[in-house]
Amino acid sequence: MDETCKGFTIVELLVVVLIVGILAVVAVPLMRGRTDASKWSEAKTAMSMIAATLRLHAREQGSLSATPTFSEIGIRDSDLDGTYFTHEAYAITSASATNGQVAFVITCTAAHSQRGGAPTSPPVMTLTCSAENGYVATFAEGAGN
Repeated sequence: MDETCKGFTIVELLVVVLIVGILAVVAVPLMRGRTDASKWSEAKTAMSMIAATLRLHAREQGSLSATPTFSEIGIRDSDLDGTYFTHEAYAITSASATNGQVAFVITCTAAHSQRGGAPTSPPVMTLTCSAENGYVATFAEGAGN
């Protein structure tokens, strides 16, 4: 009985390494996109908090004649500082309130964050509430400025 040691040939090993390499090349960009999406969830939560505070402020004031600052609506810088985004990343681009309807645009620009690890894609996220979208706050990805 011939009992020789059987193993993998160099060709078989190279094929396996090639397949693993191809899978890695495909998987890394997919994982990076998922990572950025999870980081943006922090910003979306903060932007929703800004929107709720802005609506409450407008309700208390009755109307808004000018876009308020964060401090005017009772938001401290530390309220917006998170793991990936700092308060510098957020801005109330526009805000108005008439007849009980609040319209606003809130932006978050990842590059303005002072934290390392901010997402790279998309560079900007906006939260918009206006007559055009039925006064429903809607998130949208945007290009950098």
